[in-house]
Amino acid sequence: MTSNTTTLVHNVLQSALVKEITNPSNGTVIGELHCAEARDVDAIIARADKAFASWRKVPARERARLLMQLAALFERDKEHLAYLEAIDNGKPVGFALMADMANLIDTARYVAGLADKLEGRNVNVPGMQGQRAVASTSWQPLGVIAAIAASNAPNMYVGWKALPAIAAGNTVVYKPAEEASLSTLYIAKLFAEAGFPEGVFNVVPGEGRVIGDLLTLDPRVKKVSFTGGEQVGAHIAGLAARHAKPVTMELGGKAAQIITENADFERAIKIAALGFMANQGQICAAGTRILVPRQHVERVVEGIRAEVAAQNIGEATLAQTSYGPLGSAKAMQRVSAYVQQARKEGDQALIGGSRIERDGYFFEPTLFLCTPESTLVQEEVFGPVAAVLAYDNIDEAVQLANSSQYGLSSGVFTQNLDEALRISDALDVGNVWVNGFGLIDPCLPWGGIKASGYGRENGIDALKPMCYEKALTIQFN
Repeated sequence: MTSNTTTLVHNVLQSALVKEITNPSNGTVIGELHCAEARDVDAIIARADKAFASWRKVPARERARLLMQLAALFERDKEHLAYLEAIDNGKPVGFALMADMANLIDTARYVAGLADKLEGRNVNVPGMQGQRAVASTSWQPLGVIAAIAASNAPNMYVGWKALPAIAAGNTVVYKPAEEASLSTLYIAKLFAEAGFPEGVFNVVPGEGRVIGDLLTLDPRVKKVSFTGGEQVGAHIAGLAARHAKPVTMELGGKAAQIITENADFERAIKIAALGFMANQGQICAAGTRILVPRQHVERVVEGIRAEVAAQNIGEATLAQTSYGPLGSAKAMQRVSAYVQQARKEGDQALIGGSRIERDGYFFEPTLFLCTPESTLVQEEVFGPVAAVLAYDNIDEAVQLANSSQYGLSSGVFTQNLDEALRISDALDVGNVWVNGFGLIDPCLPWGGIKASGYGRENGIDALKPMCYEKALTIQFN
C-alpha cells in the first residue's frame, strides 16, 4: 500500500492507499480498492455533518422524489450491480438479481413511500398551573448516521441502512466490507446521478477495525447501524456506549429448519437444501441446523444429496451458475477449519466436506449428522455446512431449536396450521418462515434477539430508529 492525499468524486473516495481486489471465482486480481485513512474519515464525517444542516430541511416529499429516481436507476443498472457483486464476493449473478437487486429496488420504493409518513401525535394534556396547554410530538432526524455493512449482501444493506436514514432527513457515512465494496461504490455514483446533494451519501471503504472505530467514536456521528459478527458487534456497541450513542445490531445466526411429521417432504427437502446452500451458506439467516424426525433422517439426507448433485457449480458471473465460490481465501480457511473440527469431534460426515478442486474458493455443500453439543450446531460457520439433528417429538425439536445463543430466524415445515402456529409461537427468534425460508420483504421488520443482535431494520417503522421523538408543550396565558 502507498499513501498520499485524498479526494472525493461522486461521493467516492479517491486515495493512493490501495488494496488489491480478487475475484473469488478464479483467484485473480481484478482491481484496486482505494482505502480511507484517519484523515479521510474525519473529512468525510465533516462533509456529511455539513450536508445535514440543509438536507434535514428538504421537504419529505422531495426526499421521496429523489429516492424514487434512485430506485429507477437501480432498476436500470440492476444487471451491472449484480455483476459487480458476483466478481467481488462470489454471489451467483442470477441469485443476486433475483434476491438482492429485487430487494434493493423494492426497498427504495417502499422507503420513498414512508418519507412523508413520519407523523407525530397531538396529545391531550391537563392544564398546567391552572392554565390551558396543548402538546404534540414530532420525529426529528438524528444527524450523521454511520452504517457498517457485511460482505455477503452489499446491495441489500444499502437499502436497509442508508435509505431509511436518508428518507428521514439524516446523512450517511457508509462503510462497506473490504471484501465487497465495488457495488456500493457504484451506487454512490447513482446517488449523484439521481440528484442527491453532495454529502448526503458518503462511502468510506477500507479496513473495518480502523474505520469502524473512528466512525463509532466520533461525536459528530449520532448513530451506528452495524451488520456483522457478534464479536465485532460487541466491540462496536462498547465504543458507542462511551457516548451513549444508539446502535442497531444485526449479528450472527444459526437458524433451525424444523421438518415435522406433517411436512410435505419433497417441498421441505428442496427448501431446506437451499436454506444452507444459497450464496454458499454466507447468509446470517442460513438454515444450517436441519431438525428431522428420527425415523425420517435417511429420507431427508438422501433428498438433500439429490439437491446437492443438481447444483450447477461455476463462476459467479455465469447465468447458469446456482452454486459459486466462497467470498475469499479467508472464508475458505474458516470453513475448512470447522469441517476439520467436526471430524475431530466425531460428527458423522454425510455429504461433501472438501474443497472443490478448481481455481477460486469453492467448497462442497457439506452435511454432518451431529449431536446438540457439536461445534457445528453451536457456532456460526458462515459457509455451506449444515448439521442434521434427529428428534423424537415436537417439544424436543423446539427445545433443540431454542438451545442456541442465536435468535435471528427459523423455519417450520408442516401442513398442519395449528402445529405451525404452535411451533412458531414457541421459537425464540425474530423471524419465522413456515413452508418457506429466507423470505425477506421491505415491509416486514428484520432483526434478531440474543446474540443475533437488537433493533430492527425495514418494516413500517423503518425510519423511526433513525430519529428521535420530540415532545412540544405550549402553555396559554
